[in-house]
Amino acid sequence: MTMPAPTRHDEAWRYSDIAAVEAAWPLPAPESIIVPAGGNFARTIVQDNGAIHQLNIAIGKGATAAIYILNIGGDFGRVDLNVTLHEGADFKLGAVQIGSNAQTLEIITTVTHVEPNATSSQIVRSVLAGTSTGSYLGKVSVARDAQLTDSVQSVKAMLLDRSATANAKPELEIYADDVKCAHGCAIGELDPMGLFYLQARGLAPADAKKLMLQAFVAGVFEGAADEEMLIEAALKKLGELV
Repeated sequence: MTMPAPTRHDEAWRYSDIAAVEAAWPLPAPESIIVPAGGNFARTIVQDNGAIHQLNIAIGKGATAAIYILNIGGDFGRVDLNVTLHEGADFKLGAVQIGSNAQTLEIITTVTHVEPNATSSQIVRSVLAGTSTGSYLGKVSVARDAQLTDSVQSVKAMLLDRSATANAKPELEIYADDVKCAHGCAIGELDPMGLFYLQARGLAPADAKKLMLQAFVAGVFEGAADEEMLIEAALKKLGELV
């Protein structure tokens, strides 16, 4: 039996392009990835043609997993991660989404710490122009027995036009009492004083904007096997916006 397509009443789909979701429904089953105890896993996802990616990742004892996402293409692009961490596991997410025109781009994460001493880090940067919409909904859940959890979310969005929209919802659900969890979120515009400073030193306005945007997303892909490719693709997309 096929489940009905989601609506805006479903929290995880609140900001989605529902018409695009209905056209793609029903979605295939999420890809399931199991990282065995002590193992290492890394994946690069470049969403550049309008697609919905869904991954379920279970990270075993003492294992590590890193996901790097560049979300830039199509009218609607979505990456949905459901991650479970066991004892001493480590998860890293580095994600950039760059939207223009009327694109809708989304990154949705649910990271669940079920056992002690696990760590997770999520860094998400969005650059949005035109009437595009960029969303990050990220929930970190810490189970009662997951003591000594260390988790952080850093979410920032840059609006190049007042008609663009950024939605950000970092969320913590903690049932253990000996944990270190933090999240930070900021949405803003390019600093006019910074642009003036660069232009006063001979940079053209477009080059000054591109340089500041490059600095905004710098470091997100650090450590990725495809770091150079990801940075090159991100800079190409940013160049189209300015």
